[in-house]
Amino acid sequence: MSTEYVKFRKNHTRTGRSMTSATSLFSPVEVDLRLLSENLKQLVGNRDPILSAAAEHLFGAGGKRVRPAIVLLISRAMMRMQDKDITPRHRRLAEITEMIHTASLVHDDVVDDSVVRRGVPTVHSLFGNRIAVLAGDFLFAQSSWYLANLDNLEVVKLLSQVIMDLATGEIQQGLNRFDSSLSFEAYLEKSYYKTASLIANSSKAAAVLSDVSAEMAEHAYSYGRHLGLAFQVVDDILDFTGSTEALGKPACSDLISGNLTAPVLFALEKEPYLEVLIEREFSNPGDLEQGMALIEASHGIERARELAAAQAKLAVEHLVNLPPSEYRQALVSIADYALSRHY
Repeated sequence: MSTEYVKFRKNHTRTGRSMTSATSLFSPVEVDLRLLSENLKQLVGNRDPILSAAAEHLFGAGGKRVRPAIVLLISRAMMRMQDKDITPRHRRLAEITEMIHTASLVHDDVVDDSVVRRGVPTVHSLFGNRIAVLAGDFLFAQSSWYLANLDNLEVVKLLSQVIMDLATGEIQQGLNRFDSSLSFEAYLEKSYYKTASLIANSSKAAAVLSDVSAEMAEHAYSYGRHLGLAFQVVDDILDFTGSTEALGKPACSDLISGNLTAPVLFALEKEPYLEVLIEREFSNPGDLEQGMALIEASHGIERARELAAAQAKLAVEHLVNLPPSEYRQALVSIADYALSRHY
């Protein structure tokens, strides 16, 4: 067991949460992230004033930049092994990763009819559904064009797979609304498509651009996969435990829309009547409140936290082959941060 993981567990067990903010967590790549934020608006360009306004709104919405930070940290950790600096292609990969993520959020907000995201109005609430869909498409297209210009076929394949996975995950979620027979395997698969695929494949792409061994690249992929699943499970928990103000979106929105997540699936194992409420889509007065009470009584949220912790543990174990550096330590700390988020 790695020294970093022992420290990570001691910190999480002792405090129950991390005192590290996202800002301080990414301090080893702080300068890189500032440059990324400046470049994102320039990459979109100003060919269309409405799309440019939408992009300006999106990239100025106060996102934590977790995904590009991971790409940059892995890039710097692996280039440090070779006593080299990161290249412009590493930086562009981080920018592409954030563009893909942002595009997916725009489309998600349209599908979910979300009015706010990250505490600010969504693109579709400001500009309408038509512009929001086009803005998301535009960002996907722009990210694909910049991806092709990296001139690395393996990286193109990795990030193209992400775009397919995002659509697949959204379709699966839509088809499985209020389906109380949903298996945990299907839930984790959907969670991989919607969240973990981007982190996993962009992490591997950073390794590929760093010319490390195939084994090291697979470790980067597995780190991102398990970390992404931990993030998604915690997001699913926060839908029950977070306030609308903290989340920047309505609380309990998943349950209301029929998106059955880890806390619900765990609760269904112990509370059969919850299935009745789900099958009638919480249509009777008091159904939603009763459903929430059953989830709490079944300790579904606590069991979901254990699932997230197990995924974070697996993520950290895949960093063992990286030599010590401030970049590797930040990657370890991100796993702690994933478990301790309150929004």
